[in-house]
Amino acid sequence: MLNFLNIFNKKKTIIVTHNATFHADDIFSCATLSIMLESEGKSVRIIRTRDQNKIDFADYVVDVGGIHDPSKNRFDHHQKGGAGMRDNEVPYAAFGLVWKAYGEKVCGDKIVAQRIEEKLVQGIDANDNGIDTFELKGEAMPYTIQDLFYSFRPSYTEELDYDVRFLKLVDLAKEVLLREIKKNSDLLKASDIVKRAYANSEDKRFVILDGFYPWGETLIEYPSVLYVVFPKLDTWRVECMRKDKFSFENKKPLPASWAGKRDLELAAATGVKDVTFCHNGRFMIVARTKVAALELVQKALAE
Repeated sequence: MLNFLNIFNKKKTIIVTHNATFHADDIFSCATLSIMLESEGKSVRIIRTRDQNKIDFADYVVDVGGIHDPSKNRFDHHQKGGAGMRDNEVPYAAFGLVWKAYGEKVCGDKIVAQRIEEKLVQGIDANDNGIDTFELKGEAMPYTIQDLFYSFRPSYTEELDYDVRFLKLVDLAKEVLLREIKKNSDLLKASDIVKRAYANSEDKRFVILDGFYPWGETLIEYPSVLYVVFPKLDTWRVECMRKDKFSFENKKPLPASWAGKRDLELAAATGVKDVTFCHNGRFMIVARTKVAALELVQKALAE
């Protein structure tokens, strides 16, 4: 009994999840709670078990225990009837339940938390509940974040060290979440800059940015925009706007005669000096100067 009580030493905040095989659901649940608790200066210990005595003594329980009660920090979805469903009919798994309770606190911003809910959390919850979120074209399978984590499960030829691998993956998931929080927070700030650039554009068919900002999600909302001009490293680029955020199809691809050409050959094809490369997919062309990039835009618009 003494050893059992020592495990639950209150100097550490205890998170319990199930043992044996791990999933993206329980990994990200533990990662989210760890980020939150560590930001509060708390020391965290994660225990993987199905022992009900240990579950009862835990500060937080995810993906095990048969109870969903946020007021008691219990986040399971395996009980009869599950733990609820979103308006889009994606059922909640443990990650979604934890994120619903603490996502905004972890992100420090409601909009950022919602973006991560839509981009990451729902897909993991759907997968954990056996729901497909995409349709295959041919035999090409996407390699999902679940596949990445599952590749760390021990093979039948290896020692079954699930717990060690699980804790390593929690650290990886924490990095993923922190990067998503950072990227989405910065994207919201950049969106205001991009909107101002559009508002200041004399010709609404293209937008000129003075820096390398994320622009795709913002400018997709403006039907008139065909091209975006922006600096990247020591070059200037012209990129095409996609028809929608779920497609690689461009509204107006660059001229076919430019595709795949470089340097002098590309200069001859475009009639513009200081060009370096046009992608075969005709969605991007690179120039050495802003002046050259703007010349390219005018020629592409005229085609």
